[in-house]
Amino acid sequence: MLRVGGIKIYTSHEVEAVNGTDVRLKCTFHSSSDIKPPTVSVSWNFRPLGPGREESVFYYHDKPYPPIEGRFRKRVVWAGDILGGDASIMLREVKFIFNGTYTCQVKNPPDVHGSAGEVRLRVVATASYYEIAIIAGAIGGAIVLMLLILGIILWVRSCRRRRMERAAERLERGPKPPPVKKERKDPTLW
Repeated sequence: MLRVGGIKIYTSHEVEAVNGTDVRLKCTFHSSSDIKPPTVSVSWNFRPLGPGREESVFYYHDKPYPPIEGRFRKRVVWAGDILGGDASIMLREVKFIFNGTYTCQVKNPPDVHGSAGEVRLRVVATASYYEIAIIAGAIGGAIVLMLLILGIILWVRSCRRRRMERAAERLERGPKPPPVKKERKDPTLW
């Protein structure tokens, strides 16, 4: 009797991309069976937001098979790693017509049952204020961190240099002569 489990698919659910940029549609999976790359198949499909039929975006079976026609022709590349449980793709120079729902289906025989993962892509004209704020905060934080590290390095070097200069001065002067003791005369003696 052959035991078959359900393959589990994990996606990023919702993704926002700026018109004309590249975006990665993440799809990872966990199979109850050992992963044998020649038998694993991955299919990506697209369903537009408005009326329109579902269409194939990408297929992988031992090697990538990008579409040869349609809206995704020369716009989609394999970005996954089957042995690592990654079935992601990259969409190049996204357009507004790419708005919609993408489904990722992975089969690893005998583990062929399980639900497909979905990613909703929203292509926007510009980055949202929130995204710009995050990017600006990250850049500002990185600059402050670099300046702080640079300041610490310069301070440590300065302390070392002063210590070395003091040690060199002591060596130049030579050993200190012992202090001269003043002899005290006994006042009772004349």
